[in-house]
Amino acid sequence: MLGTLLQKFADQSPVTVMVHGLLERLLDKEKIDEWFNTTCQVQYTRHILFSSLVYLMLHVVCRIRNSVHAAYRYSDFISNSVVAVYDKLKGIETQTSAGIVGYIAGEAEGIIREMRGTNPSWVPGYKIRLLDGNCIEKTEHRLQVLRETKAGALPGKSLVVFDPETDLAINVFPCEDAYVQERALLGQVLETVKAQEIWIADRNFCVQDFLYGIHEKAAYFVIRHHQKMPYLSLGNEEFVGNGETGAVFEQRVRIGSTDGKMYEARRIIVRLNKPTRNGETEIAIFTNLPKEVVDALKVAELYRLRWGIETAFQKLEKYFHSEINTLGYPKAALFGFCLALVAFNVYAVVMAALRAAHPDKAINDEISDYYIAEEISATYTGMVMIVDDQEWTVFSNGSTQEVSQLLIDLALKMELWRFKKNKRGPKKPAKPKNQFVGKPHVSTARLLAGSG
Repeated sequence: MLGTLLQKFADQSPVTVMVHGLLERLLDKEKIDEWFNTTCQVQYTRHILFSSLVYLMLHVVCRIRNSVHAAYRYSDFISNSVVAVYDKLKGIETQTSAGIVGYIAGEAEGIIREMRGTNPSWVPGYKIRLLDGNCIEKTEHRLQVLRETKAGALPGKSLVVFDPETDLAINVFPCEDAYVQERALLGQVLETVKAQEIWIADRNFCVQDFLYGIHEKAAYFVIRHHQKMPYLSLGNEEFVGNGETGAVFEQRVRIGSTDGKMYEARRIIVRLNKPTRNGETEIAIFTNLPKEVVDALKVAELYRLRWGIETAFQKLEKYFHSEINTLGYPKAALFGFCLALVAFNVYAVVMAALRAAHPDKAINDEISDYYIAEEISATYTGMVMIVDDQEWTVFSNGSTQEVSQLLIDLALKMELWRFKKNKRGPKKPAKPKNQFVGKPHVSTARLLAGSG
């Protein structure tokens, strides 16, 4: 199915072909521009197409180019000035940035399920939703309004929803005002909740009306108890058993909304074997899941597994340029973050193809995202320059079934040992560092030689 030149790259670096093929498939220029025209409310694409901005920014978030300006200089699809590009970026509506994440996630999920590359379900018959927040790091003081302040300039924040079954970021709720509390965005999140979903989140999201809203929609929550969240005890704590992190107890409680609508729930307490980094010796978790569906030990495990969302944010920061600190305007910075989520979802499809192609391997545990990113970085630019655009139509024009099989075939070509994680041993206790009082700098060579 592949052209002669593309086949050579597929033989030598199949993962790079997979990534660009997926970009051609998921971010087809005509489809993206058509989607934008049905989504945008204020912006228009008279001079610069929305798809052109997407491809430009993807070069930055995927670390192919170091900055927006560098990506612009090497682009051959934008004839307007770089000033016009920045003006366009600072006006991207937040609902557009959020919408592109959901749109691509939906397309990616179809491919993942066609390949049968999903992860095992945490609770069969239910869809898990992991919710967490992200505050974009401070930007450079390039804007006129920032040049007279030393304070860190925060361009915004967002709530992100991950699906651990597909490893996709399926939704994002961006906010331009970094001072707005994450809880203020929960009303938007609640509008997306569906029956038979299990929402797992940390205590910052333990809000009465949010929990009640989930319950009212015939969905479920596993959310850590916040001390300010009121509840009524309906019985004593009962020992259930020992989990992986400590002894687990259960208690029947009644909680409700701020307007007095009450319902029964369960309060799961884990007395930890080791204190948390904040010195806490126990955690409490609220859930409205029926005991016959998920017992207390499983509830504690579900909450522990939510740390996977922290890993997802770490990957965003480590392998993608998700927070472009040269973009001071909130809309532009949030657009960059959302496109990093899009790139993250492309990687999720690649990992799903590997799971489908190698069902006997523990792909998630054995394959290193770092080495995959390094391989793509080393090969991508040269491949795109050499391979004719026409050769990529096998990805953009093929059916979901054909593209899924092609991705599996490419995954079978990968030499997995090249991408295997290096297992590190346990961390050694940190020694107090010598501050070298009175010395502004030191000679590494002399330190290594032991001569000070």
